[in-house]
Amino acid sequence: MEGRILLADDEPEIHELLTPLLTREGLTVVHAYDGPETIRLARLEPPDALVLDVMLPGLDGVEVCRELRRTHTFPILFLSARGEEVDKLVGLAVGGDDYITKPFSPRELVARVKAQIRRRRIFDTPTSPPPAPVQVGGLVIDPGTAEVRRPDGQVVTLTALELAVLLTLARTPGRIWTKRQLYEAAWGQPYLGDDDAVMAAIRRLREKIEPDPGHPRLLVTVRGLGYRLLPGGGDR
Repeated sequence: MEGRILLADDEPEIHELLTPLLTREGLTVVHAYDGPETIRLARLEPPDALVLDVMLPGLDGVEVCRELRRTHTFPILFLSARGEEVDKLVGLAVGGDDYITKPFSPRELVARVKAQIRRRRIFDTPTSPPPAPVQVGGLVIDPGTAEVRRPDGQVVTLTALELAVLLTLARTPGRIWTKRQLYEAAWGQPYLGDDDAVMAAIRRLREKIEPDPGHPRLLVTVRGLGYRLLPGGGDR
């Protein structure tokens, strides 16, 4: 696998540990050691994925992610020594695609990085003919551009992960997907109880596609079962 990874962590030991493993997979590693430098390098040449430490000096990882998500959709994997549930939820809520707690398995981290890159490339690789838009619930989803036209005409751009989740739901309108099923289909990884990642992705999608995210009419929760995208545009 070829690609460019931006590794942002203020601990030189993390760079020394991960760089050989990533380069062995054919990935080029660019290094950043503080928040402002991470933003500068990401904007200068957007990476295929960003491995982002939460506790960066200068500007913490959450703020870095929030800033980059204004304009960029490349995968962001948080790396943190803080394993509290609230920290994970915040990281995922601002646009993180994955959250890995220190100490971690280096090989697992590399596998997760590769999975994120593969997912992004599925949607970035041109096809002939281009994939047809998917229409459901008043939404028009364009897999080729990762854009969604809402029922009110507004166009929003999704990250690769958000697009994978929405397409999974949209291709089976009305079907209830459990968190496990949705995770394994959209993330392409074994489910290890990653409820927070699923809930955060659903929350971010609602903020983009729902006129009133607090009272969703399109992407709804089926209590005790999971989620579904209503084919009638909110008609239950």
